[in-house]
Amino acid sequence: MKVAILTGGGDCPGLNAVIRAVVRRGAAHGFDVVGVRDGWRGLVEDDLFPLGRDAVSGILHLGGTILGSSRTNPFKREGGSDAVRATLDRHGIEALIAIGGEDTLGVANRFHQAGLPVVGVPKTIDNDLSGTDVTFGFDTAVGIATEAIDRLHSTAEAHHRVLVVEVMGRHAGHIALHSGLAGGADAILIPERPVDLERVADHVRGRFDSGKRFAIVVAAEGAQVEAGTDQTIAQDLDEFGHVRLGGIGGFLAKEIERRTGAETRAVVLGHLQRGGTPSPRDRVLATRYGVFAADLVATGRFGQMAALRGDAIVAVPLAEATAELKLVDPDLYAVAEVFFG
Repeated sequence: MKVAILTGGGDCPGLNAVIRAVVRRGAAHGFDVVGVRDGWRGLVEDDLFPLGRDAVSGILHLGGTILGSSRTNPFKREGGSDAVRATLDRHGIEALIAIGGEDTLGVANRFHQAGLPVVGVPKTIDNDLSGTDVTFGFDTAVGIATEAIDRLHSTAEAHHRVLVVEVMGRHAGHIALHSGLAGGADAILIPERPVDLERVADHVRGRFDSGKRFAIVVAAEGAQVEAGTDQTIAQDLDEFGHVRLGGIGGFLAKEIERRTGAETRAVVLGHLQRGGTPSPRDRVLATRYGVFAADLVATGRFGQMAALRGDAIVAVPLAEATAELKLVDPDLYAVAEVFFG
């Protein structure tokens, strides 16, 4: 059986672990695995290559993806979906494993509904994909952000500054909440709740009045001062209709300094959260996902996504997994509020 595998959307720690697991488990099932370069673009442009055991040797601990990635949406390109079908037919591919987040797996679901044999693996550092308790890459991103917050505490205290740490999170504030809670942030701002600037300023003033002389504010890139108003770097849309977010950290820093008089700086972690070696937990989770995805193909269970439920890897319909985003649990945010009011 000839099986293709692709990685789409933003890169993510643990992608190579999934690829390795699919190839290794696929060998046990007798699969002939081929890699698709740069996500859906590789199927649109017929850019495939053999993916044997030698190709995946030594990649478990590596960040990024040996396949490359892109934000290509074949349904937004003229003849794109037909080109995907033609590529699969030309190479005799009998199944496709798509590794990605809401956009990549949304495309996979559309192809499944059109009759293509597709299986999904949930990937996103934002942890906002419904259907699974955790996506791989999230643990690594939270660890990186938490370490940054830990380091920033000392310089903030030394200079009596407020530091605003901008982390990733377009629609969901999972990274901000978890890293902020783990790092002892004094305020955590997430997309799910419009930002009350005066409340943030009051809290910062209260800390300085009590003699603390510094504060750490963690903000997701998609945090909104008013509902429906994002801070954006550019207005151009990608093929999935997303603008490039960024700038909320700088905006908040200026507003906090203006309202409190406290010297305030912004630190944008950006792609640092995506890069580097995956955490042990992400390596294990990604490996389990890859093995399970190969098993789904072997048993003909298409239109399904590997998902973590409790401590078990289970199959969830792609339609369910991509129906809506998984947002921050209000109860968990209430725990964080205990520490910043």
